[in-house]
Amino acid sequence: MALTIQSFSGSDATPFFGDLARLRSTVFRAFPYLYEGNPEYEQTYLSTYAKSEGSVFVLAIDDDQVVGVATGTPMAGETDEVKRPFLQAGLDPEQFFYFGESVLLPQYRGQGIGVKFFEGREAQAKKLGLSFATFCAVERPLDHPRRPVDYQPLDTFWSKRGYTHHPELRTTFTWRDLDDTVESPKPLSFWIRDLTA
Repeated sequence: MALTIQSFSGSDATPFFGDLARLRSTVFRAFPYLYEGNPEYEQTYLSTYAKSEGSVFVLAIDDDQVVGVATGTPMAGETDEVKRPFLQAGLDPEQFFYFGESVLLPQYRGQGIGVKFFEGREAQAKKLGLSFATFCAVERPLDHPRRPVDYQPLDTFWSKRGYTHHPELRTTFTWRDLDDTVESPKPLSFWIRDLTA
């Protein structure tokens, strides 16, 4: 398998937006996201990251096919939904690098690509002189009807990467779940790693 990991800054990733939108819409249909996406929204979302100064797209490319992507951007340029919990806790968003998502086709998982995704984004955060890396994870009830019997949360993986869960830092994002007719708010909480430690 001729798989490579490549990082692109901002608008340099524009040629890959079609692939990235497809990956997000495909991978995020699975639990716990259950996201019913649409190509138009995906293009708009990715364009926002491309315009963000200091953003990074870490791509997994197998031959000529993009099979995974992880994004990150300085939190200072993020939405109120992302920044608000930090401001309310007295934390300075200017010190944080925010990970947008990490999506990888199932057949490529378990090969260390997820670790490379974290390393690529952390390297960008350090290059920018930021002290912390953070991301938020959606929370679903244990008895959710779409929760697979064999579902394994990524908490252990994140902890091994040096991230600590901060359940007191909470936000909500709104999207339409599979089979739903309207959007609804979803609770998420944050994980943080001190990059200076």
